Amino acid sequence: MNVPALPADLRPTLEAGLRALGLDPGLAAPLLDYLALLARWNRAYNLTAIRDPREMLVKHVLDSLAMHPHVDAIAEAGGELADLGTGPGLPGIPLAIAKPGLRVALVESNGKKARFLREAVRKLGLGARVRVLESRIEAVDEAGAFDAITARALATLPLIIELGGHLLRPGGVLLAMKGADPVDEIAALPDGWTARARVRLEVPGLDAERHLVVVGRG
Repeated sequence: MNVPALPADLRPTLEAGLRALGLDPGLAAPLLDYLALLARWNRAYNLTAIRDPREMLVKHVLDSLAMHPHVDAIAEAGGELADLGTGPGLPGIPLAIAKPGLRVALVESNGKKARFLREAVRKLGLGARVRVLESRIEAVDEAGAFDAITARALATLPLIIELGGHLLRPGGVLLAMKGADPVDEIAALPDGWTARARVRLEVPGLDAERHLVVVGRG
């Protein structure tokens, strides 16, 4: 597939964004490899509505990485995160690149997106830690297997819990990425689930609200 190379100014922009997030700017190389693959496949498979690589960099890659401190403990313990409705691998692939100890299951029911995910995992050399589950979320038969589940712009908090709550081990948490502070969604959480933290995230280069809500049982 013949497509233009990524703009030359993306690397310094990404490196600056990584520094702002407290991450190693050396991560720019594998993240740009992922971005180039996404841009190339997006031409044929329409994986994301965002076409401009500069927008992809901010709204997909840096946005996904803004939550990275909240998976540190899981990564350090060699735990596993399930990324529900991951689409083209967001936030799961950027997090897996940034956190070498983190294991990630990318859950995606769309066949074209799952095909891209398998190719991305192979090309990026992530196969030892990242797996693709081509499935609806509620059909994943791994109850209690995950230290955390995450979802980015997928559904309301109650619906995410309904679809994927069964995947959490005792003590596991939902790390839900949201735009505006989801006060009403938190109030509607099902019995037995509570919001343990609500954190405003700062995404370098993005002038929009972003929040992370940590939800657990009890």
